[in-house]
Order: sequence, then C-alpha cells, then structure tokens
Amino acid sequence: MNLAFAYPKSRFEPAVLIDLNARTERERLSKSALKGFFALMTAWKLRDEDARELLGGMSSSTFYEWKKNPDRVLEVDRITRISYLLGIYKALHILYGDKLADEWVTLPNTNPIFAGRTPLSQMLAGGLLSMQTVRKLLDARRGGL
Repeated sequence: MNLAFAYPKSRFEPAVLIDLNARTERERLSKSALKGFFALMTAWKLRDEDARELLGGMSSSTFYEWKKNPDRVLEVDRITRISYLLGIYKALHILYGDKLADEWVTLPNTNPIFAGRTPLSQMLAGGLLSMQTVRKLLDARRGGL
C-alpha cells in the first residue's frame, strides 16, 4: 500500500523567492527600493529623522546623499525594512481611501498591538519586528480576518 503524500494540483505557482544574500539581487532591487521608500515618506509626510530611523538609523549626511543619489547597493536589513514598509503602504491603500491610507501610520490606534500609540511610533520603537507585525496585521485585514 502506497501512502505517498502529494500537494493537490493548483493553477497557482508559488512565488519565486528572492535571495537577498545574493549581491546581484540587491543590486537589482536597491535603487527602486530607495526611490519607493522616499516616495512613501513623502506620502506619509514623515520627518526625515523618523525616515532615517525606519531605515535602521543613519546620519543625516548619509540619508541626504541616498536621497539625492539612490543608485547604491543596500544591505539585506535595509531592503527588508523597505519591503515591509512598502507592503504596509500597499495594504493601507487597498483597505482605505488614499487620505486615510496615508494618515493611518500617524494616527493613534486602539488595536491592542499599538495600545493607543501610533503605528509609526510602534515601528520606530520596535524596528524590523514591529514593521513585520504591522504588515501581518494589515495583510490579515486584507484577508478578511
């Protein structure tokens, strides 16, 4: 008796995973990631100080150099941070109208995750893991949970 297990057939293919440890992938993604990040910061009307912290902390001079010339190769951590933030931006614009979507991160939130704080202050305090949590929360809402 053969009890081999197999996944059911599906018309959907799994997403191709990107290896961010590969420099060629980071080279390919970095410039557009930074351009997207700076556009997102403008849409959310964030202070440069907060934007620098969301990127993992950096000096003002480095930040403004990156803003002026985004053609560089980012580290895995920074690409991951930007990816979470862009995912948050996208989810918000799916869930809400543009005005609320762009204000949401700066509004106090009663969800137990935030305890009355703004999602921005939560992400600034908790870094990458908080960004991941906010992203998961919004993805769950998009999924109807």
